[in-house]
Formats: sequence, structure tokens, C-alpha cells
Amino acid sequence: MSLPETHKVVRLYPPSHDIRVEIVPTPKIEHADDAIVRIIIAGLCGSDLHAYRGHDKFANSFVCGHEFAGEVVALGESYSETAAALGRPPLYATLKVGDKVVAPFTSSCSECHFCRMGFTGRCEKCLLFGSQRLSGGQAQYVRVPLAGGTLFKIPPDNVKTEEDITQWKHISNASLVLMADILPTGLFAATQLLQHPNILPALKSKPFPVSLYEGNQKAAVGANIIPLTDVDKQLTLAVIGLGPVGLCAIVSLLEQLESNKSQSTRIVAIDLLESRRTKAAEIVKKIGGVPGNGLFKTATIDEGKKIVAEWTGGLGVNAAIEIVGHNDALELAFELIRPFGVITSVGVHQNHQVPLIGKGLYDKNVSLVFGRCPVRTMFPFALELLLKRQDIFGDVGQETSLIDRVVSIDEAAESYVMFDKGLCGKVLFDPWK
Repeated sequence: MSLPETHKVVRLYPPSHDIRVEIVPTPKIEHADDAIVRIIIAGLCGSDLHAYRGHDKFANSFVCGHEFAGEVVALGESYSETAAALGRPPLYATLKVGDKVVAPFTSSCSECHFCRMGFTGRCEKCLLFGSQRLSGGQAQYVRVPLAGGTLFKIPPDNVKTEEDITQWKHISNASLVLMADILPTGLFAATQLLQHPNILPALKSKPFPVSLYEGNQKAAVGANIIPLTDVDKQLTLAVIGLGPVGLCAIVSLLEQLESNKSQSTRIVAIDLLESRRTKAAEIVKKIGGVPGNGLFKTATIDEGKKIVAEWTGGLGVNAAIEIVGHNDALELAFELIRPFGVITSVGVHQNHQVPLIGKGLYDKNVSLVFGRCPVRTMFPFALELLLKRQDIFGDVGQETSLIDRVVSIDEAAESYVMFDKGLCGKVLFDPWK
């Protein structure tokens, strides 16, 4: 397939707030493991605003965007049926020109120690799309390095039945963009929280550490077990930041709580913007509320503090998900949690000292879980949720939609301004519109 000599891109120029739509040379294969992808749809993410606002310093302009889905239009020499025999990741043997794909926001080799462990977000060869080191997907074409370890085919190779294939055909292109970052990240935050040892006593109605050692009956019999009260068994959670990732975290929490058959969980969702609080409440209502007769409330910061105090008698929440990536949000999470509480932070923090001191963490026995989602590893699990909740993730511009609008790439500068000021929700770019 011959590619055009030039294509349209969104570029950010230093020091900040300078978005331009330009015509530049179309990317080409530079390495045998590369793929060139024709962009179908690309996203504008809250993380893009860090560089846009000048918080992430950069010396040279770059093509923006780390969320995209598209079609493979060129492959390097590494892609052949014999690649599997060489021990390469399976996609090197199965990826073909014409395949629809979605990419995580970082490249990953799927061959190093961290990738083998499932920690693909910290791959030894990891590069961030939409940065000075790797051009992003707010464009008509993008070069994907290590594509056999990075990309995910839609539908996956293991989808064989006609029923499954039909289900995949009904996935909207717009919702696929959510797979690049926000849905796996929301799921990652919810999973880290609900799987944490300090949360298990409430989930399993057994005190610590018996909740961890269910197979060791001898030790459990000898433990000084005091029966938990109904109050002890109530799980109280806070979600701080109700942008798209926060909403994905809430949907993921509700799904996992349903699977765990959890009872009477209480969730307070906190954000400064009323529009975001309203959308979160409508999404939870559409899903059917918190499983097991639980409670869900949205709140401002001060309202959130009062709700937590009333719900828990001053104990605090069992855990908080912090998605803002700002010290104020982290301080709020610390203030809200009880002793032995858990803070899961997936917000992109900048190069500043976090506002937590060792004594405070020690005195509260705080568990602090921080950092980037390994999106490529989370793909299969996030895709299950994407398929199940197309009513939330597949719509555009509706009351419960995560995606607010799809616009031409020519509207990039205006869209960045509006998104930065909180005047619109998540924006997607159609580079061919």
C-alpha cells in the first residue's frame, strides 16, 4: 500500500499553549519491528494538558496525542509466520496490513523482564506517544515502534466464533480510543484498590490477617478472632477526580463489587466541577447503582469530608483513588482515609515533592500505591468491560457518555483551549473529517 508523501498533524510548540495543525512528511518504517498505522480516531486526554500548560518542560515541538486507534498500512521486515519460532511475541506472526488496532499510550517490547512480569508500563524500551521522543497519534498516520509487542488487534486473534465476531463488530471506533489509556487506567486503579490486603477484611468479613490466610485453617483456629460487626464489614471508598479516568474507575469499581457480591459499599465521588459530578451520578444511576444496596454520592471537597465523617463516625474511608495528579488531591486522599487505609494514585504527578511526611504515613499505617498503568497488560480485562458497557463507553455526546464530541483535527487548537478550561468533556479527533 503506497502512502501519501505528507499528512496532517497536531503539534505543540514551547513553552506552552501553542497548538498548530500542520502538514508534515508521512512517517516511514525505520526499524524492522515498526508498523505504520492510519489513524481512524484519536483522543485528547487530560495528561496532554501537562505539556500544553507548560508543566512538562520541552525544548522542541512534537506531534501530540497518546490515544489512538487505526488500521495497519505498513509493516517492517520482522513480521512473518516464522516469527513465533524465533520466540517473538505472537503478533509478529499474525499482524497483517489491514488489521484494525489500538495502541497503549506507551510502546512496549513484550520481551523484557518488566513486560514478562506484566508491568508493561515500565518496559525497558518504553516510549511515550505524543512526546519529544515519539510522535503521537493526533495525526493521520503514526509510526509504532515495537509494534508486535505494543499493538492490540481488534478483534483479537482468539476471537473465532461468529457470535463473538458479531459482538466485536458492534464496538464503536470512538470507544476503542478509551482503551489506549483511560479505561485500562481506571480498571487498574480499581483493581489495585480492591485487591489490596488492607481491603480484604471488609470484603471477606474476616479480620486481618485471617482474610489473607484462608487456606491455613490451623493458624486461623488459633487466632484471636473477634467477630466483625456490620459496621466493620462496610466498605467506604472515595474517588477524587471525576474526569474520564475517574468515571472509568467508578464503572470498574461497580463491576468488581458486583462480581465480589459485596454488600453495602459506600462510594463518595469528589470533584470541583458540577458538570462532572452530575455525569458521574447519571452513569451510576444508569448502571443500577452500587451493588448490594450500597450508596453513591457526589460531592465538592467540603461536602465530601462531611459525608465521610457522617458515614463512618469519623473513622474515614477504607481507601481512596486519586486521579487528579495534584498535591491538593493527594492531601485530600490522606485526610479522608482511616488508619490502615489505602491510597491508589494514578494521576500524573509533576516534578515536585509530594505533601506527605514519613511520620504521618507511619502513624496512619498508610499504604500508598502510585504510578502508571501497564495498559498493554490490562487490555484483555478492560476489553471485557468495554464490550459489556457499550451503553456507557460507546455513545458520544449523551448525558452518560464519557466522550463529549468528535471533531475535525483542524479544530485542535480550539478544542485544547475548551478542554483546558473545563468547558467540554473528552474530545476525539477524526483526522479525515
